[in-house]
Amino acid sequence: MEVPGVRCQERLADVCRSVRVPSQRTATMFTRILVAIDSEPTMANQVMAEAAAIAKTGDAILNIMQVLYPLKSGYPDPMYMTLDGAFSTVSAEAIGAYVAQWQELEKQNKARLQERVDAAQAQGITAEFTHVIGEPGPEICATATSWNADLIVLGRRGISGLGELLLGSVSNYVMHRARCAVLVVQGETLGQETKEMSG
Repeated sequence: MEVPGVRCQERLADVCRSVRVPSQRTATMFTRILVAIDSEPTMANQVMAEAAAIAKTGDAILNIMQVLYPLKSGYPDPMYMTLDGAFSTVSAEAIGAYVAQWQELEKQNKARLQERVDAAQAQGITAEFTHVIGEPGPEICATATSWNADLIVLGRRGISGLGELLLGSVSNYVMHRARCAVLVVQGETLGQETKEMSG
């Protein structure tokens, strides 16, 4: 039988054993948790579940963050065709369509973030959201610093070895540059789920 609250206590104990925490801090002193998610719902749900479990134990505030990344979402095609040939100039129509697309993406992302805030608040957790445009790793670290987060929770996809070396990793960037503790929730890799934590 699962005893209410036991999973949260055990999960936080796992975090505190795995993350470097100053000796003067106790298990319940994570009070400002930055939760970095992306648009992939399965991974985002896992990250939110971990953050919520910790927040409930320490009565922490969640800041649910998503970064809209231009290189991932796409730019307008700089080449267009006319009867005279191809030109390396972006048309006014392409720019207008690009701006409209980004505005719609921002609107959709903010709506989803608000839904997650509402869901957290329904569990009795104080929550807010942050939505920014930029490169995820640096933006997450900058927000963690400016918001005075004492823990960052984020996900890591099943990319490892050479793939991670070539493509880079947001979680790897954050783990090595964040000024606070970091909890990385790893998705499925070769059919197994593991969690990697560092601080």
